[in-house]
Amino acid sequence: MPLLEKLRKSGPEPRHILGWTTALLLAGCTVGPDFTVPPAPSALGYTADKLGATTAVSGLAGGQSQQFVYGRDVDAAWWTLFGSKQINALVEEAIHNHPDVAAAQYALRAARETALSEQGSLFPQVSTSNSTTREGSAASGSTPASVYNLYNASVSVSYALDLFGGERRQVEAKWAAADYQQFELEATYLALTANVVNAALTEASLKAQIKATEDIIRLQRDQLTRIQQQFNLGAVPNSDVLAQQSTLAQTEAGLPPLQKELAQQRNALMAYLGRLPSQDHGESVELSSLQLPHSLPVSLPSNLVRQRPDIKVAEASLHEATASVGVSIANLLPQVSLSGSASTSATKTSSLFSGDALAWSVAASVSQKLLDGGSLFHQKEASVAQYEQSLALYKSVVNSAFEDVANALRAIQFDAKTLQAQSASEKAAHDSLTMAQEQYKTGAVDYPTVSNAQQTYQNAVIARVKAQATRYTDTVALYQALGGGWWNRTDQTDQSHPRTRPGYLAGPDTIASSQTTNNAQNQKEQAR
Repeated sequence: MPLLEKLRKSGPEPRHILGWTTALLLAGCTVGPDFTVPPAPSALGYTADKLGATTAVSGLAGGQSQQFVYGRDVDAAWWTLFGSKQINALVEEAIHNHPDVAAAQYALRAARETALSEQGSLFPQVSTSNSTTREGSAASGSTPASVYNLYNASVSVSYALDLFGGERRQVEAKWAAADYQQFELEATYLALTANVVNAALTEASLKAQIKATEDIIRLQRDQLTRIQQQFNLGAVPNSDVLAQQSTLAQTEAGLPPLQKELAQQRNALMAYLGRLPSQDHGESVELSSLQLPHSLPVSLPSNLVRQRPDIKVAEASLHEATASVGVSIANLLPQVSLSGSASTSATKTSSLFSGDALAWSVAASVSQKLLDGGSLFHQKEASVAQYEQSLALYKSVVNSAFEDVANALRAIQFDAKTLQAQSASEKAAHDSLTMAQEQYKTGAVDYPTVSNAQQTYQNAVIARVKAQATRYTDTVALYQALGGGWWNRTDQTDQSHPRTRPGYLAGPDTIASSQTTNNAQNQKEQAR
């Protein structure tokens, strides 16, 4: 039965408040639903049919076979598997310099401080006040005028009895909000590292495409020179010269867009590193220097929901919504508080704490709204609806996570075959071009045949370079889809930890700090 219906059937209607109040005053409890993590999907795999154990092989850089290892843990520093010191340095710089990471850490600290602040309401509140006044009285009859000092000191204690657990649910909601920010930090960390690696790989691909285009331009210029020489000797018609000039111009026209894209990619990489575009130092990665990770982890579907930061964010949001339901239910019930005070007044400080000067009082109060126009009831209904919304959003995030993993696995599988086919296509295009050029020399074919062969070869080279880079970016996508291994590392600095007051004894701060540490440890164990 949905939570909404359960609470509507069992929630505290006005006519039942007296009975609920009597029972709960005697026993004390925490009203509202207890949070439980939704069960993981029962799926045994990510794709409808079973993937092959290994991918296709191509005899060039980025064409190595990759093996899927089911149940293997995800490396914390997965980017090091590409074997590039430059990529490692770029990622480390981004982690330390990008303002989004610092912002996420401060957001986590603010959420933890807020939770600690809320937790303080579970303890008695003690306040003191002291005052000194100068008073005087006018002469009256035989009583002479007098001037004297009046000293007052008082201590008051108040404590709200959390009989129905409303405040405890509020504290629980605040700690769930802190968990939300913790996994927002993990999501920021994962997105940043993946973006840096992808930016470096895309830049390497563009540089390789530019180099291949420049090589083709150089060959086409040499070919144009030879044809012009033959035309000058009367061996070929002018149409052959014009055809080669057209082919060369088309190839040269494709170079500026690649150069523009490369410059913009460099600007994006600088932003990921926390630099300005003008602070580019020129460091880069060569596609041919990278190694393709051979063994790829494939987490069990039941573990994926414990690993993905976005799922953990949705889970924390669901936890907060669950606790808020308890808060809204407790608000419907009577609020009980105790208070006490002690005060003293005297005209001399030496008499301030004598028995005759002391006064004290103890009080208890119970408050309950009888008529509020249905405000509290509808607040409860709103919190229940928000819970149902959070649950639906959680399920949506889980579905998207499984889709991401399935897409990454399929991409790795089919893009390996694509590179294999593109490699064969490039070889065939090169052989066709060589044959066309030889046949043109003997007059067996006209020049448009050679021009078409040149264009085909150029397209095949560019497609092969793109397919090489895609093998690496597919691997990045898989590691990102599996959660990036955050449970195997620590990425929180002092900026994300709450502050401790000097000389403060063990209390709510100590309890909350211990609770946060234990929660983080449990979450990492669950992810493993």
